[in-house]
Amino acid sequence: MIPTVHGGRGHGGQGRYALTESEHGHIWGVCAEVEGLFREPRRATYELFGWVPDGAAVRGWVGCRVWLVPEDRTTDPWLLEDAESLGQRSRTDALVLTGVDDCMGPPEGYRAPVRLHDGYRWLGSCREFTRVLPEEQAAPSLVLRGLSPGDRLRQALAKGTRRALDLDEAWLEIRDDSGEPLTDRLLRPRVRAWRRSSHGPDLIDLELGDELDRPVPGYARPVWDRWLVGPPEAPGAWAGLDTRQREAWLELVRERGCRLQHRDGPAGQLYELDGRHITDEPSLYLALGEAVNGPGGYFGGCVDALEDCLRGNFGYTGPATLRWRDVAAAREHLSHVLNPEGEPYDLVSLVLEVLTEGRMRVTFA
Repeated sequence: MIPTVHGGRGHGGQGRYALTESEHGHIWGVCAEVEGLFREPRRATYELFGWVPDGAAVRGWVGCRVWLVPEDRTTDPWLLEDAESLGQRSRTDALVLTGVDDCMGPPEGYRAPVRLHDGYRWLGSCREFTRVLPEEQAAPSLVLRGLSPGDRLRQALAKGTRRALDLDEAWLEIRDDSGEPLTDRLLRPRVRAWRRSSHGPDLIDLELGDELDRPVPGYARPVWDRWLVGPPEAPGAWAGLDTRQREAWLELVRERGCRLQHRDGPAGQLYELDGRHITDEPSLYLALGEAVNGPGGYFGGCVDALEDCLRGNFGYTGPATLRWRDVAAAREHLSHVLNPEGEPYDLVSLVLEVLTEGRMRVTFA
């Protein structure tokens, strides 16, 4: 349990943090403020030559996910996240697209034609492309301000040797202001410096030279600020967000939900699902989660996870009934979506099938 730590810039969306050793779970220290968690990930730049849009032009378009599908199908599609179209070069026919490659990216040397889609519609195609990665730069420091160091960290700092200051792998455990678990981040920290903190006696500011796993991009900052206060008190707090921010909201819902101890409700319950704001895939799972487990609740973030939740340990016991209000919105937006290969399928029908197999009877209102 992360103890209460006083300090930081005041209450309200600051959160609580613990640096723990990966292997044994020892706590290196706890603090109430972390600097460097929010920063933009490295973005690749694609120049798509011979760009032919499918329908409307995509200048300035921003997407949660864009799949690049080789037209010759000799290799698997790959994913570009947080993609943004910068428009076409004035002297060429190349569309410029930036985004964050998934762990694989395109195959080495691959230049053949590709088609692009965002999971909902085809965006266009190009005859070839080039991909430029940003220059390698040293990772910015992660600074834990007002840190209350544990005994092991005090000993390491007292030794001051390179080996002692290399903390190997560690986890930054993140909780909300009330101390409830929210999420974590994997670190590979090495102590760069430390100094007495202005946050209080016996506290330090610890600067880590770190390779941070999954920094939080700017567009997700408002979502994190909201969740660090604590879970929402009313359903649908995500309804006014765009798809990227809904995906960030769903990520926190999923990671928090998988850390909570759920008590399965009795069989025979009636769940109410408000479907008015289901206009994309993350909103479908956010609405399902809140129908079963209340505001901010989790009940699957994809079809496979939904199947797992229906088996128990996530608040549900079958048989039960789900009353789905305003299903028309979901049918309009999710009845013709695309898998990574670009093949169409009906996500609403698939989810209804999974719910039925999990002994959740669905009615519509």
